[in-house]
Amino acid sequence: MIVGAPDHGLVGDSYFDLVRRFPLMGIRDDDHLDQAVEVIHNLLRQDRDDGEEAYLEALSILVESYEKEHDPTPDASPAEVLRELMRSNGLSQTKLSRAVHIAQSTISAILGGERSMTTSQITALAAYFKVKPAAFLPKP
Repeated sequence: MIVGAPDHGLVGDSYFDLVRRFPLMGIRDDDHLDQAVEVIHNLLRQDRDDGEEAYLEALSILVESYEKEHDPTPDASPAEVLRELMRSNGLSQTKLSRAVHIAQSTISAILGGERSMTTSQITALAAYFKVKPAAFLPKP
């Protein structure tokens, strides 16, 4: 079954399955936050359909809102984002280099803060990790 959501296109059954398992509501406390983050990490580790993407986006907004209010830490740098994505996916610099066709030395320099990512590198990394390119852009 596919349901039309106002101004959001079509959302498939996977969205509603996820809502039944972990309802989309304001994060109550740190334990609830930990559960939400685990759901997000599990979704990031898999190929997602449109319904799962919509759910992931909504849950990420709820987590971000809670964290801004309860733990206002500065945004992660592009290098920190890359480092965390590599860690959570069990990737070494060498494996990532082979997968995205970016020299290992370049990845090392990015992680070490010695160089910034180019547009083509951001595009390749975003596609590989299935995240939006903005994840690798410096925050103002």
